[in-house]
Amino acid sequence: MNLKTLITHTVQYNDWVVNKYIDWLSTKSDEQLNQEVISSFPTILSTLHHIWQTQQYWWAYIAENADFDYEQISTAVTKDEIFNGIKDNSRKLMEYVEGLSEEDLAQNVKVESPWFQCDFSKYEYIQHAVVHGAYHRGQIVTMGRNVGITDAPMTDYNFWNVFKNSEVKSEA
Repeated sequence: MNLKTLITHTVQYNDWVVNKYIDWLSTKSDEQLNQEVISSFPTILSTLHHIWQTQQYWWAYIAENADFDYEQISTAVTKDEIFNGIKDNSRKLMEYVEGLSEEDLAQNVKVESPWFQCDFSKYEYIQHAVVHGAYHRGQIVTMGRNVGITDAPMTDYNFWNVFKNSEVKSEA
């Protein structure tokens, strides 16, 4: 397996997981999604908002399009805006990566922010964005248990990989 395949599978998996989580959480009450619990962020919805903000931030660097407006994304406070925003961003990231070459993925992008400076390859930023989302989705499952949500979907990478491969075989 080459880098292109690995990173493409990573963003396809991320898009699948984001959609699974949003579909799952969209069936939950606003009370549950906004109930405060002890975690990195006080509510499930605020954790999703953070995932979206961070993914959108890294998207701007990865795509080199300066498509990040912190003020705009910070004011999106409704459940639907957060749900639609994170789904849209995950889809954009997936479609963008699918169109990149291996050389494009290895290209370095310099980041100069108020918090840090770095100059890493696009694939490292992509990997970071996906791993960051996975970290907080794990928190969401635990937060959910604390507010009575116990039916989290199975979203392990291997489950996706097996499911994806069985879908392809059944379509043939």
